[in-house]
Amino acid sequence: MEQKIDFRSDTVTKPTAGMLDAMMNAKVGDDVYGEDETVHSLETKLASMFHMEAGLFCPSGTMTNQIAIKCFTQPLDEVICDQTAHVYRYEGGGIAYNSMASVRLLYGERGILTPELIEPEINEDNIHYPKTSLVVLENTVNKGGGKCYSLDQIEAVHNLCAIKGLKLHLDGARLFNALVATGDKAAPYGHFFDGISICLSKGLGAPVGSVLLGSTAMINQARRLRKVLGGGMRQAGFLAAAGIYALDHHVDRLAEDHQHAKALAHALAQANYVESVMPAETNIVLFDVVSRYKAEELVRALDKKGILCNTTSAKTIRLVTHLDVSSAMIDQTIEVIGKLEI
Repeated sequence: MEQKIDFRSDTVTKPTAGMLDAMMNAKVGDDVYGEDETVHSLETKLASMFHMEAGLFCPSGTMTNQIAIKCFTQPLDEVICDQTAHVYRYEGGGIAYNSMASVRLLYGERGILTPELIEPEINEDNIHYPKTSLVVLENTVNKGGGKCYSLDQIEAVHNLCAIKGLKLHLDGARLFNALVATGDKAAPYGHFFDGISICLSKGLGAPVGSVLLGSTAMINQARRLRKVLGGGMRQAGFLAAAGIYALDHHVDRLAEDHQHAKALAHALAQANYVESVMPAETNIVLFDVVSRYKAEELVRALDKKGILCNTTSAKTIRLVTHLDVSSAMIDQTIEVIGKLEI
């Protein structure tokens, strides 16, 4: 059976030979007892990189995000985020379930929030309103087609939060894609955010895991919450070693994924079944089909040609490039796009 080209997500990557070797040779211990030195090395490496005090290795980005929100809120509080945010749309209603907080949804341009959008939505101190306590940003913005924040935009939101006494958390599931695309450094993020979630199993290509960064006190609280949520892992160093390998070997190559996404976006813009294509800044391509088609019809047609992708709405399709998609596969996909008839 011919292998299909899989653009459904950058989570579908398989460990490289070098990563597997690093995993098999990891020094491990029981991480719940705090005895896994490879997990500790990963947490320390990322905390140092982003100039934050401590880190916590968790099974998923959903867990790191939900733990952070729980750390930064109390029941009856309110969280401000964009209406496209992963923490709101794709984490199973976890904000309500885990933190008993409400959510104030904003409508940023491609998911980008600004002080001008946020400030009017901060509730005054009134018993009729939930207490606004946390702002969550997402970088890159998944449903914004991989849109990136600049450091100037982040600093402006940080300054508002500081004035208003709000915590600021970053869902950085694809943060390294943003850093590669913008050329920004990691270190300033530790000054601007109270918490940062970094996913290792997307563009970086590790099989499992995310790391939550924050202050020592916050991470101590987060460690307790991780245990309560069932996220305490034992010899997790085998997985942490994959994360360390990814940070050492897979960051710079993200630029290749970005170029592949731009090439796909350009090809799609020429297709007669495509209505519009969102600018491809990083490794995500979002496009709308013309009105006479449904997105799921085009997904099925591409599947028959050996190309896998997903819909994000009745008219929108997403393709995500990653390290398991080669330049030859991109060329093959572009050829299919140009000849496809549905």
